[in-house]
Amino acid sequence: MQCAEPMEQLTIVLAEAGLELVPKDIQSHPLIVTNARRRGKKPSEILLDISIHFKAMKNLEKWYKRGRPDIVHLSLLNALSSPLNIVGLLRVYIHTINNILVHIDPVTRIPRNYNRFLGLFEQLLIMGKVPPNSDKPLLWIEQKTLKEFVKEMKFAKIILMHEKGYRMSIKTLGIELAKLMKRDQKVCIIIGAFQRGDFEEETLSLTQERISIFQKPLDTWVVVSRVIEGVENALNIC
Repeated sequence: MQCAEPMEQLTIVLAEAGLELVPKDIQSHPLIVTNARRRGKKPSEILLDISIHFKAMKNLEKWYKRGRPDIVHLSLLNALSSPLNIVGLLRVYIHTINNILVHIDPVTRIPRNYNRFLGLFEQLLIMGKVPPNSDKPLLWIEQKTLKEFVKEMKFAKIILMHEKGYRMSIKTLGIELAKLMKRDQKVCIIIGAFQRGDFEEETLSLTQERISIFQKPLDTWVVVSRVIEGVENALNIC
């Protein structure tokens, strides 16, 4: 199913995501070695996960923003299953804390099972694309900062979802985004995909437009789903 009215897609970036393979300096930690062996993989081939690897990673720089692939998993399930994506009006990218940019074909079906999701993204970060031998992969990566990405894309508007931003209802935000999309203007919504702390200064410098949709911090996947729902309602998609 496609949207009858041609218009620009909405872009959502899951920024500074805690999505990375176990870094070299803790690969020999007993906790990492045991976990990797249990999964039949090398320590360098598994995703860092704070729920399993906390004791091994607590001395890593900015450990509190790392090791949360579950945030990406839940956010992608919300976004890629949405009516907005089904009608072809959504693009989702992942920008990791290590400046890896993940491109996602909108038709990609993210595994519902978390362990299968881990395996998929481990393959992606090791091989560079999924499927590895495809000329038209569903997922692929490149080394790129978020600043480089937004400059390359030439967005007409960039909005950072931030708990201390200007308060705006989802209805109002959805209407504003829909208006821009109908004018064929490229809009980027940046949503933090880390568990604690604030965005890096470089990310904050990308835009002065910061929006908050609630008086308290919300989980990433909740913000993703609310923003998408606001646009869907404004466009009468559902």
